[in-house]
Amino acid sequence: MLVARDGRRIHCDLLGERGRRFVCLVHALAADSGLWAEQVAPLLGAGYGVLRVDLRGHGGSEATPGPYVMEDLGADLAHVLRALDLGKVDYVGLSLGGMAGQALALDHPDLLRSVVICDALPERLPNADAVWGPRIRAVRDAGSCAVIADATMERWLTPGFKAAQPARWREIRDTIAATGAEGYASCAEAISRFSFVARLPSLAVPALVLCGEHDEAVPPAEGRRIASLVPDGRFHAIPGARHLPNVERPEVFNDHLFDWLARRG
Repeated sequence: MLVARDGRRIHCDLLGERGRRFVCLVHALAADSGLWAEQVAPLLGAGYGVLRVDLRGHGGSEATPGPYVMEDLGADLAHVLRALDLGKVDYVGLSLGGMAGQALALDHPDLLRSVVICDALPERLPNADAVWGPRIRAVRDAGSCAVIADATMERWLTPGFKAAQPARWREIRDTIAATGAEGYASCAEAISRFSFVARLPSLAVPALVLCGEHDEAVPPAEGRRIASLVPDGRFHAIPGARHLPNVERPEVFNDHLFDWLARRG
């Protein structure tokens, strides 16, 4: 479905009857709602409703001219949640989705029951310009994310996953390549210039932080840092995974998620 905001569309996918307890799933940079394929069926089977939202400039959601700030993405998510009127949701965001989720939780805590932050930073990297500048320039110069797709996949998933599940690997790689240049670059600029470190100690909702133990893009130490900053936070590393533990180790990821949801019931 499409939710209108300021003359543009935000694409979301609502699964399950109203009245259920809803879990809102939000993807990484250069991905879309399909990144959560390994979580949707288990959540629905356990009686939860599922809301998946495509961030600005990703999937079916329109881009606006950049640059963006992280609060823009959090405000988009809040607009969708208010428009759909599902009651308080449990939010689960990975990478960019986890950073936008921090903005959502800090600015709109009334919309959330809890927040799960996966493989996400609490603030820009010290060398953010060196990390993100070349990627942003490459994508804008090419007018396409295809130029960064293979390098991104190397950071996201282990060679063992590619060998074991080549079709799923290709789905994710093709989604990266098909992501619009403006949405990617403008969201990457948001990642390059944010910090929630000073505000996280005031977070008013419980937070679970997860991270792949072999994630080099967002080292587990950053997840532990988030969990240590928030008043009601806990951290778990997902063994054998890089940046997408929900895809690479879904059984472990889902166990942590369901335990968290049960504790917050």
